[in-house]
Amino acid sequence: MQKFKQFMKSRKGIVLSAIVLFAALFFAFKGIEYGKSDINITLRQRLIAAIGSLLEQEHYSPKPINDAFSKEVYKKYLNDLDGEKILFLQSDISGFKKFETTIDDEIHGSPILFAPTVSAVFDKRIPELIGMYKEILSQPFDFSTEETAILDGDKMEFAKDEKERKDRFRKLLKFLTLERYVDLQELREKNKDTKDFVVKADTALEREARMKVMKIMDKKYDRIKGTFNEDQRFNAFLNTITNLMDPHTDYFPPIEKRAFDEEMSRRFYGIGAQLREDDAGIKIASVQTGGAAWKTGEVVANDVIVKVAQGKEEPVDVTGFATEDAVKLIRGNKGTEVRLTLKKLDGSIKVVSIIREEVSLDEALVRGAVIQNGPDKIGYIYLPEFYADFEREDGSRCSEDVAKEVEKLKAENVKGIVLDIRSNGGGSLYEVVQMVGLFINQGPVVQVRDKEGKSSALNDKNAGAIYDGPLAVMVNELSASASEIFAAAIQDYKRGIIIGSSSTYGKGTVQKTVPFGKPIDFSSGRTEYGAVKLTFQKYYRINGGSVQLKGVTPDVVLPDAYEFYKIREKDNAASLPWDEINKVSYNTWNNADLSVVVKNENEKIAQNKSLNLLRDNLAWLSKNAEMPVNLNLQKYKNMQKQIKATVNQNNSLLKIKEEMAVEAIKVDHDKFYNNPDKVKGERYQAWLKSIKTDMYVDETVKMVSSLIHPQTATVLK
Repeated sequence: MQKFKQFMKSRKGIVLSAIVLFAALFFAFKGIEYGKSDINITLRQRLIAAIGSLLEQEHYSPKPINDAFSKEVYKKYLNDLDGEKILFLQSDISGFKKFETTIDDEIHGSPILFAPTVSAVFDKRIPELIGMYKEILSQPFDFSTEETAILDGDKMEFAKDEKERKDRFRKLLKFLTLERYVDLQELREKNKDTKDFVVKADTALEREARMKVMKIMDKKYDRIKGTFNEDQRFNAFLNTITNLMDPHTDYFPPIEKRAFDEEMSRRFYGIGAQLREDDAGIKIASVQTGGAAWKTGEVVANDVIVKVAQGKEEPVDVTGFATEDAVKLIRGNKGTEVRLTLKKLDGSIKVVSIIREEVSLDEALVRGAVIQNGPDKIGYIYLPEFYADFEREDGSRCSEDVAKEVEKLKAENVKGIVLDIRSNGGGSLYEVVQMVGLFINQGPVVQVRDKEGKSSALNDKNAGAIYDGPLAVMVNELSASASEIFAAAIQDYKRGIIIGSSSTYGKGTVQKTVPFGKPIDFSSGRTEYGAVKLTFQKYYRINGGSVQLKGVTPDVVLPDAYEFYKIREKDNAASLPWDEINKVSYNTWNNADLSVVVKNENEKIAQNKSLNLLRDNLAWLSKNAEMPVNLNLQKYKNMQKQIKATVNQNNSLLKIKEEMAVEAIKVDHDKFYNNPDKVKGERYQAWLKSIKTDMYVDETVKMVSSLIHPQTATVLK
């Protein structure tokens, strides 16, 4: 393990040559006062050139940065900035057209002109949109007219003139108002006979609906003005460039790099408080007992955060910020000061100084439960991500945490285990190898290949498995990367049943981070100009196939709510292609009953009328979501009635007649029911409750019971 930790630290060494290669581009900035426009321009030129050079030299499969690439960047950046097609006019696009084939020249060192030109027009158009929505929402809508709204910007060109743009924006605002107007009408109908309920006329409800939309728009555009400044737009431009190499090559500005590191390690330094967002702004939802905010004695629930300052720096007004924007300002490095300007319940304003401390993210780690299915106890393990903190000896590692959960479940004498990695977006490649090793007896887990075509297998070298009983793995279309490696290995070894939607996400690439500029935090390795997360390898199953684009096809497929939505890797035009390499030698698990159970389950599902109806309903809902929306009140209501009826039917089809018997693992009882942080304990209990009614967990548990008792059929109800 120690050797590997040294290796992981040396992964920063893997990119050392890249750092040295590109660091010279930034040394000139040492000691320069930040914020001057000429310095920013020079910095941007060097940053974009460094990123371009990195992509061309180190990316696994670099596209030529030429005129064709420039055209792709041009189109994607404008669409990213104006996805709804209500900001830019065709005249703006005509003005930008001269840059369509010059962006590659900018990447190679020419003056940066495209992004600043677009940014200037963006700054001009935003106030126009603000004035426009305020004007439109000041007048009642007529919902008796016959018209539709296209909500998918990809199906529209940019507005040809101001008249068309305003009409497009009007239809969007009308749709948002119509949604709320119908909701208010339904609320009135439901409560009209309730004591003290005020029954309002349609005109009053329509106005109330418009004012709700006004608040939404105010908040949206306050956020754009407050957080999406020219620097952020340039960062978005850099990400357009990196994402066109492949969807998983990203540029992280320093603050985003910190957030990425926090996500991977499940460790961060902050104030120890939960935040929430409402009409009053960003509020303190709860304060963690013993945390940094708690220690001040001056931060309590329902305090509104007005401003955030780093130490003695000028405070940033967070009015209009989304919670995630404020969190990025509140979190920081260990031992540093953050000053919160708080508005108390009595209306007074107070500035509170807090020294950041480590915040426990145990709620984001592995957790387990015990499910009683007839005579059988089945263990359930939920893994949200393949996290790993290699910066310290006692850092969280998901493989070790899963191993602990398995041992706790074995102590409870479970006869089978369900591992839930639905919507698990992946994480550490090393950790997934270790995790597969918990369930197999040595052998290759995954193959990786570099840009030169050299491939190698990563192996589990530990003799024996800590658990060799019946196993099922739950996946869906959002199970990606490391999740797919795990599912593929379990499937290839015939170690357990993979259950889920028709395929997983389809991400078959491996990334590393390459930092830019001098270090700003030696404990984490973060640098002043951020980093690029670069695709430098592809991975392959031990059977030689890639999961890229195709994903992993489960052994047992169940209808899934997102099955028909275009959210997988294959739906992104910039994705790398599928291919395959030679298989490696491995011994499958001696599991004679598995294929029989899988065959029986699939036959039952194919004949199950309820599940077939559910699948048809989901396909219809997905197709309907892509259609233009009718803005006529009666036709909108008729469609909503049909949608609700379909959704209600789906809920009925998915409904479990009797809740499952789900309990916390005995040794975790206090964490759930006697947690010193009462709010956290309540969240743990809510999680247990959610499992009890999860149809997919229920069906998976039944399949595991079929593995325990292969002679008994599993009946889908």
